[in-house]
Amino acid sequence: MTPRFIGSEIYRTSSYGRWHPLRVPRVSTVMDLSRALGWLPAAQFIASPRAKPAALINWHDPAYVEALQRAEANQSVTAEETARFHLGTVSNPVFPEIFRRPATAAGGSILAGELLRQPGMIYNPAGGTHHGMPGRANGFCYLNDPVLAMLSLRAQGIRRIAYVDIDAHHPDGVETGFGGDPDLLMISVHEEGLWPRTGLLSDDAGGNALNLPVPRGLNDRDMALIREDLILPQVTAFRPEAIVLQCGADAVEEDPLAHLSLSNRAHWAIVAGLMRVAPRFLALGGGGYNPWTVGRLWTGVWGVMNGHDIPERLPPEAQSVLRALTFPGNRQGRNTPEHWFSTLKDAPREGPVSDQVRARVRTLNARTAIWV
Repeated sequence: MTPRFIGSEIYRTSSYGRWHPLRVPRVSTVMDLSRALGWLPAAQFIASPRAKPAALINWHDPAYVEALQRAEANQSVTAEETARFHLGTVSNPVFPEIFRRPATAAGGSILAGELLRQPGMIYNPAGGTHHGMPGRANGFCYLNDPVLAMLSLRAQGIRRIAYVDIDAHHPDGVETGFGGDPDLLMISVHEEGLWPRTGLLSDDAGGNALNLPVPRGLNDRDMALIREDLILPQVTAFRPEAIVLQCGADAVEEDPLAHLSLSNRAHWAIVAGLMRVAPRFLALGGGGYNPWTVGRLWTGVWGVMNGHDIPERLPPEAQSVLRALTFPGNRQGRNTPEHWFSTLKDAPREGPVSDQVRARVRTLNARTAIWV
């Protein structure tokens, strides 16, 4: 199957609010950049459906789904709803598309699972909302589309799934959904001590998770070791029928909410490695709060999935997309380096491999026997 891109125009104008980290455009930038590069012909694009409540309650509590719909209709929530469902908080505010936007991202991931009943590759950059809980919003995530995607795969008869998460934050919602499932391998690489402060090295989520908390300043050479010594061998040994990769862009050096030091090349190398391991591959977005770095990284993911050469310099049409972005309220929007406009590629962020990273990879590999 030719790789398919699932997107929607809803992300172009929808925002969580003037001062929220998700005030910035992300998916629309990826769509525009990909088209400007000639990478997104109409034949490869699928307009994302909006998931219906009946599909969402396959994992989410019906009362919570009803509360989301009610919050959108009323543009407000009661104090009781805030306490019970965590809606109307600083992290999870009420905004005009509070139900439609996450339901569209979830609909794309559910559709991806259905399409992948046959071998192939699909990209849903709006997905990756890995903190959502069954009955409450959590960490900017109102629904949990990775969980819904994997349940969709299961509905197509795809049992053995590897879920890899390279977002700077631990996927606590996915672990809630699939902890202890013997047919699902979870690998998470996340910043140590960063919210939600779950995913300790010792936490195996009931026997099916490899949690790798990494120190601040993680560089490209650290991630290359993690990729070659942990992620690829463990996923290969697991022999999955499908791989779901949550490719959060907040682990790059310029992200304002995390403290890691990767270039976007580190993410692309993981995509390139994993997409060859199983017959089905689903790439999702996730975190990422600098509009230039997330747009460039996620566009490169799509390029890698299609075997395109990443250009050293962007054509004028693509540069125009990046030059039109703004980052209100953040100093990075006032001090924008030229390469954020002119190329997708970051310079490599190399350095010595951390002894702590080496030791933790060895510790996790000692659990290999549980996948046999």
